[in-house]
Amino acid sequence: MIKDSSDSVFSLNSENQKNTQKRYKIIVAYDGTEYFGWQEQEFCASVAQTLQDTFARVFDRKITLRAASRTDSGVHALGNVAAFSCDLEIDIADMIKGWSNVLHPSILIRSIEEVPLDFNVHSNVKTKTYWYHVAVERPLPFIQRYCWYYRHAIDVEKLKKCVEQFLGIHDFRSFSTGDDRGTDTIRRIDAVSVEFVSEYNVYRISISGPKFLKYMVRRMVGACIEVASRKNLEVCEIKKVLEAKNPEHLLPNAPAKGLVLYKIDYNINILSENK
Repeated sequence: MIKDSSDSVFSLNSENQKNTQKRYKIIVAYDGTEYFGWQEQEFCASVAQTLQDTFARVFDRKITLRAASRTDSGVHALGNVAAFSCDLEIDIADMIKGWSNVLHPSILIRSIEEVPLDFNVHSNVKTKTYWYHVAVERPLPFIQRYCWYYRHAIDVEKLKKCVEQFLGIHDFRSFSTGDDRGTDTIRRIDAVSVEFVSEYNVYRISISGPKFLKYMVRRMVGACIEVASRKNLEVCEIKKVLEAKNPEHLLPNAPAKGLVLYKIDYNINILSENK
């Protein structure tokens, strides 16, 4: 049986439980402020571990979540995708209700659906879209957790030209951690944009592509903000750093708090065709 935080009970009727594994795709949103990233950490709170521990507490089943994006410490998500397998016989609506009622309020399960047993969150990803929010005036208290308060004037038109330098296929080694030598650092950026979101009084930088390196978006944004706020730096500085393929440059890394994984799109029909 499942107990929610209101002490209501969903009956699973253990006599009718079948030892048949099912696979589920979950879309989850979270405030990453208090978490050391998505991935399980031995001595630190993580989003995945919190979800797994709560599931075990509610359903008496251990699961292992594998996410399409292992967001870093302090990074947020509106639509991260993960998958897990379980032999639980329960209606999906009841699974969401039971799981959510005990889950910490910093994490929200947006949807759950059954998928083919061979579904892999890393396969057939079409696009990942990240948003980065920057405030040039002191933000409202309930916004400051989710944006970078940058205290210098930013030339927005120059910023747009800076982010456009990343469009297409490039070697992004200069915007990696520098710890991935010997690995493939070639990535493709399909779309970029900069817009002002008046509701929150922030600038939103949107970057989309099928795959990203660790810290890549934050390093890209930090570099562009630096160039766009300094008159002695030209837009071509971004291209020079990119072509140098050297992560030991002096352009800064944007803080984690401004980054949010907005959504992950998969190639159409990959789920329904395989059911």
